[in-house]
Parts: sequence; structure tokens; C-alpha cells
Amino acid sequence: MNHEFTIVHDGILRATPEQIWKAVTDDTAAWMFPTDQWPAVRTVDEYPTHLVSRMEGPDGWYNQLEHVITPGPNGTELHYVHSGVMTDNWEQQYDGAEKHTVFYHHTLGQYLEHFFGRAVAFSDVRGPDAAAEPDAFKRFVAQIGLDGAMEGEKRELELPGLGSPTPTVVETTVDFRNENFLGLRTPDAMVRVFGRNAFGDRVGLTVHDFSLDTASPEERAARGEENTTAFTEWLGRLYA
Repeated sequence: MNHEFTIVHDGILRATPEQIWKAVTDDTAAWMFPTDQWPAVRTVDEYPTHLVSRMEGPDGWYNQLEHVITPGPNGTELHYVHSGVMTDNWEQQYDGAEKHTVFYHHTLGQYLEHFFGRAVAFSDVRGPDAAAEPDAFKRFVAQIGLDGAMEGEKRELELPGLGSPTPTVVETTVDFRNENFLGLRTPDAMVRVFGRNAFGDRVGLTVHDFSLDTASPEERAARGEENTTAFTEWLGRLYA
């Protein structure tokens, strides 16, 4: 059975409307995931303040994203509305989508503040079968030594990839932390950890590597593949 849903998120970002527009249109791989291949139609396209993108499918299915971008006295206000149709296991899907929205928009703010304008090498990594266990996210946090870590703390973490053939100790800021998600920021990258085991999937992560921002697209694509391999192997060892 189809279930319509609406998720609303409001926030203030320290960026201009033009920067936010670019981030949510051209630069999605830098803070979320690439969307340039989506067959979405812009039903509203009022640069740089109002954007509505919509995809439609059979049997009434649709997925729609709306961004209303308004300059304010303390920053730029972003009003975001995600609406559409969910099918199987929709309550779990909705819970996951709502919580992902908060994390993604926090990450958008981190990108705008720390990395805006730098080209990215993107990687999307899923953990092994053990990463689907009920305690998998907690296990990940413990394994990398972040039990008890709070948002804003800086830690020396050994991270794979990011241009090194072996894991390297990097000063890392814990920029987001709750029961389902973990945000890690280094001087040249963001690693986003998703506890999707709570939503019927498995722990995974995305890597947003900005260290090759002046390199060619081919070099960044190769780096993305290298990071995917390194972080996949890392997750495998953590859950062994």
C-alpha cells in the first residue's frame, strides 16, 4: 500500500543564497550523494531563492524536494520540504528518512562553512553482513575509540584512504553525534557514518575527500575508487 509523506526541515546556514543554491543543485556529492543522474524536473526554478524538483512514476508514485532560501539577519534561512510516496515498510522508511534529513542538512552546513568551492572525490561504502546487527553502530563507535565522545571534540583517529595507501593518524573533529549517525571532519575531508542497521539495512558511510580539489575529474574519480576500497576493507576489519 502506498503512503504519502512529508518531511520538513528548517535551518539557518552561514552562507549566501547563491552558495546554498549551488550546493543543493551542482554540489550534492560534496555533502550528500551525487544526484546529477536523477531524472528530476524542476517545476519551480527561481534562482537563488526557490527550487522544486520532482520525479514521478507509475501508480501515483512521486518524489519531490523543495528548497526555499531566504536571507535573514543571522544567516540564510533554508526551508526544506521532502514529500512523496513510500511503499513497503513505510513507517521504518519514514523514520529513517526523517532522521537522515537532519544529518544531511547538518552536513550541508559543514560543507558550506569549511569546504565550499572545493571539488570532491566521493565514495559510498556499505559495511559487511555483521554491520546489520542491532548493535552494529554502537560497535563501530566503540571500535574506533569514540565511546563517550561529544560533538565538537577533536581526536587523533587512524583513518584509511584519503590519499594514503595505509591508515594514517589524522586530527579529526566529531562534528555530529547521536544514536544513529556520526560526523567526522578532517582538514581535507568529511566522513559521514550512517547507522542504517536501525532502519533495516546496515552501517555504511560516505567519504567526501576535498584534498584533490585542483586535480582533474579523472584523478578525483580514481581517488574516490581508492577510498571506496580502503574504507570497505576498514569496515571489514572492524566487524571481523
